[in-house]
Amino acid sequence: MKRNVNKKSSKVNRRRSTRRSRGALPVFLTTLVLMISAGILGMLLLKFWTDKKALEDKEAKAVSGPAALPEKGKQEDPFPWESIPGEDSSGNNSQWEKQEAAPQPTVPARYGDILADPEYMKENKIYAREAASKDEVTIGFAGDILMDDSYAIMANLKKRGGNIESGISEAMLAQMHAVDIMVINNEFPFTNRGTPTEEKTFTFRADTDTVYYLHDMGADAAILANNHIYDFGEVGLLDTLDTLEEAGIPNVGAGRNLDEASAPLYFIINDMKIAIVAATQIERLENPDTKGATENSAGVFRCLNPDRLCKTVAQAKENSDFVIVYIHWGTENQAEPDWLQLEQAPKIAEAGADLIIGDHSHCLQGITYCGDTPVIYSLGNFWFNSKTLDTGMVRVTLDDSGLKSFQFVPGIQSGCRVDLAYGEDKERILSYMRSLSPKAVIDQEGYVSKP
Repeated sequence: MKRNVNKKSSKVNRRRSTRRSRGALPVFLTTLVLMISAGILGMLLLKFWTDKKALEDKEAKAVSGPAALPEKGKQEDPFPWESIPGEDSSGNNSQWEKQEAAPQPTVPARYGDILADPEYMKENKIYAREAASKDEVTIGFAGDILMDDSYAIMANLKKRGGNIESGISEAMLAQMHAVDIMVINNEFPFTNRGTPTEEKTFTFRADTDTVYYLHDMGADAAILANNHIYDFGEVGLLDTLDTLEEAGIPNVGAGRNLDEASAPLYFIINDMKIAIVAATQIERLENPDTKGATENSAGVFRCLNPDRLCKTVAQAKENSDFVIVYIHWGTENQAEPDWLQLEQAPKIAEAGADLIIGDHSHCLQGITYCGDTPVIYSLGNFWFNSKTLDTGMVRVTLDDSGLKSFQFVPGIQSGCRVDLAYGEDKERILSYMRSLSPKAVIDQEGYVSKP
């Protein structure tokens, strides 16, 4: 009886266990389904958020432009500047297929050996200069200047305070300082010694201390080949050479002997070698007051006979890229070039001059071409006396191919002061220069070209 009871209890327990097991299965399955659903829903939400964020970033980039590149060399940059193929400094990816930027060829300096030899440069009158542009060189030219205390220019300058702006306007000075090389005609000696040349109507000299005015006006080279540099004799010329040398201002056209007087002045700038040759044919006498240099005596480089000048120009052409001849010639106060100017200009051009700049007439003369060589017969007075005169400066631009532009910049000397010409005066002077220059075209800004 007891056994039957036990069997019945066991059977009942098994049934209860089975019912509990059957009840737990639906709970497990339900939980599993919910978990899977939650996971899928989470993934969908994550994808939605990611896509939305990407869309927002894209729209923001379209509005604000590309993000700035990281600074070169930053350690936190995961992509160093050099590893971004084809990317230039502006952030433009032009050649992604390239893994490295192509190496840029180095162009050797043609005149590096000369620049590395200061003694050679000094012996051969070669000076190094830096240009404002790496592609061009600008050179300015002005005519006669005078700084003698006994004459009106300096007397008025001192009355006005003595600063250079009292004699040359700030606008004109800006033009002179803007060029890479500024050339002026030094129509007097710097000396405190000597005696004036006998029976010469006008003799000039300036105190050696006034040489700093050349720096103030931006002069890089002084032309000494003229008929007043010898007004106080050989001692005056020698003092001038010493004064300019001490002031660091190169000069050309006179010297302690003929070799020095006739030697070209060279500038190396932008890996170009530019030669300046200066000579004078004034006075046109066998025994002039302004002595020509000889093998053993100081003087100027004379070219009444142009043979040596043409030889010097040809030699300069052989060892430089551009040759400028600055020549003292013509007849005073005569606007038309005289017979000797007309005769010598083509010979000088044929010898190798790329540009011919003239003065001496104390007034402007016209512009012409000898072949491809521009010639301005006279720049006239620049800052010289008390007269009211039309004047100006020439500005040329050179590049690798040679002469790029030639410009005449009109000016007026008036009241012992020189200034740029403006408005009607500017047009009047340019119109006048056109009337003197039938073989040249001069535009409204003074740029000159062949017809």
